[in-house]
Amino acid sequence: MTRSTAADSHAGMDLHFRTIAELAGDIAFSINLPSHRLRYLSPAFSALLGMDAGALQEAIAGKGAHEALGALGMHLASCGGMPPGERRVQEVEVRNAEGHPVGLQAIATVVRNEDASCSLVGLLRDLSAQRAHLADQRRFASMLNHEFRTPLATIDGAIQRLEATSPNAEEPVRQRYRKIAVATDRLIAMLDEYLSPDRMAAIGKVRQPNTIAARELLEEGVKQLREAGRPALVEAEELTQGLRGEPEGLRLALKVLVDNALLFSPAGSKVTLGARRSGSGVEFMVRDEGGGVPPDDAAHIFDKGYRGANAAGLPGSGLGLYLARSIVDVHGGMLRTGNTRDGAEFKLWLPAMDISGQQQLASSSPSSDNRTDH
Repeated sequence: MTRSTAADSHAGMDLHFRTIAELAGDIAFSINLPSHRLRYLSPAFSALLGMDAGALQEAIAGKGAHEALGALGMHLASCGGMPPGERRVQEVEVRNAEGHPVGLQAIATVVRNEDASCSLVGLLRDLSAQRAHLADQRRFASMLNHEFRTPLATIDGAIQRLEATSPNAEEPVRQRYRKIAVATDRLIAMLDEYLSPDRMAAIGKVRQPNTIAARELLEEGVKQLREAGRPALVEAEELTQGLRGEPEGLRLALKVLVDNALLFSPAGSKVTLGARRSGSGVEFMVRDEGGGVPPDDAAHIFDKGYRGANAAGLPGSGLGLYLARSIVDVHGGMLRTGNTRDGAEFKLWLPAMDISGQQQLASSSPSSDNRTDH
């Protein structure tokens, strides 16, 4: 290949790279090595920060005239020493021309060109929208925590007074008091565990390493149905698998599905719980004898705050299924719903491992997603 042909090919690859990056809204850059001379920088850089390519070039060279870009320049200069093919991702803080802080995610890799030279190429991604979303999420969690905790504190105080002032109440009445107190304590504990601002901010990002036996999780669902006074039909294979994940989170996800079945099906009707090996995981099933999921609600049933047409007059906040799916997503599982002849059916798939924890199963999953079955 002649030098001219190689240059043309190189330029064509650069153009493709820039186009793909900028279509996604990112800032593309390309830096010659070992000179660290900036060969290309998207115009979006100037639009975001109010500075030109020369400012970034000086920052890469370590010149103090552009301290606002110092952290970014230092990071890119250090990335130039990576071997070809290595990829580095780091968040850096810079300041725009007006002195306001801007968070960037820098993604960089070294590539070998056809003429045997090397270049540092990558993307700069504005983190402003992501950080604003996280701030909104924390505010929402704080509001939700307060709105739930206030009435729960009222219920807790009232039931304690009833227990203290009713020493001669009949035993069935005292048992009902105790059930209310236990349920209230459990809800308060769930607020502390799952709806704290830090916890909500971690949804979709953090999964605590731990395991729970698939059989144990199924039995807890059956216990929940029996405590509610509902007939429970269990359809389960012999389960020897453990589930990779945080036990309390997985318990909550299944509890939400059972609660949903209890809420949206007639009193006294049967709820079916099932579990079976599926691919490299275990698929749990919760089926009720209610009216099923209305077709217009199917696409939105896992959305935050969404309440279906059949929820009118029923208690709830529209957060249960959203929270369940968020937990399942964190654990690498899938949650989907569909209707049977008798009612709604939810299927929850979770990755599994040997109960001993010694033999990890493959990470493949069944060919389904979080969308509803039609």
